[in-house]
Amino acid sequence: MCAGQDVHFSQVDADLVLLNPAYAGFYQGTGRFGVLYRNQWASVSVPYQTVAVSGEMAVWRGGIRNGLSVGASVFNDDAGSLSYGTTSGHLSLAYYRSLNRAGTSVLSVGVEGGWAQSGYDPSRAEMEDASERFDVPKVDYPLLAAGVALYWQLSAYFHTKVGLSVRNLNRPNISYMKLDDTFLERRYCLFARAEYRCWQSISLLPLAMAQMQGRHRELIYGGDLKWYIEEGGTHEVSLRAGLAYRHGDALLASLMMEYDSFLFAFCYDANVSGLSVASGGVGAFEGGVVYRFAERSRRVKRIKCPQY
Repeated sequence: MCAGQDVHFSQVDADLVLLNPAYAGFYQGTGRFGVLYRNQWASVSVPYQTVAVSGEMAVWRGGIRNGLSVGASVFNDDAGSLSYGTTSGHLSLAYYRSLNRAGTSVLSVGVEGGWAQSGYDPSRAEMEDASERFDVPKVDYPLLAAGVALYWQLSAYFHTKVGLSVRNLNRPNISYMKLDDTFLERRYCLFARAEYRCWQSISLLPLAMAQMQGRHRELIYGGDLKWYIEEGGTHEVSLRAGLAYRHGDALLASLMMEYDSFLFAFCYDANVSGLSVASGGVGAFEGGVVYRFAERSRRVKRIKCPQY
């Protein structure tokens, strides 16, 4: 991957609230719950493992696509032979409002606060001098984030979603020695996804995402092909396959299936960077499940939110 300091997933839009707190309100239904898992570099060393659990629910809704949602998420990242990793918990709040009467254009603003602990297991270290020890193996720090997102439907066949978020707004001190020289840099994320219904039950979904954190950069671009197998009846079933490129690092092959309220997601990273000689081209495997809670009442007619 393009080296950074934050937890990340290749399935960038399997659970969008992990990218941007403003997306806590962007779903069809009254709430959702998701779990994502990533296993990386298993062919090179001790695998890097990341788990994220998130949930959101609507606390108020008024009219067509106006409302307030709250969300919560927990991350755990474990890397290398010393089990260096980060565990963090976050709470988010998003206010979203339709910009027109039809609800075809929606603006959302979100904020997020959390607490994290980073550290390693000193008992796993092999020291040349047995008398040496680690005095401070863990560090705790607060986290702040904010974001804005816009959705608009240009026609019955085309809609798009764009979001901008900033994480680590407070640039927390992550020095184990409590020195003022090590900070978690702000991470800026620009995300865009569109869907174009090009033929009956087939849609094209182009994707672009750019992230910047300190001197590190990440650029992902590609697209998916989505097949609506059943819609508008007893069941809603779709299948989606995609291919994207993380610039200079990996090819990302993804597969998603929606069955009513469930979304099942799988992604494989094929490493193409300089590390591919050691990794054999194997980068990471990801899997996830997202469940969406249906509307309690269908008296109010709403334009359906795209589920990506």
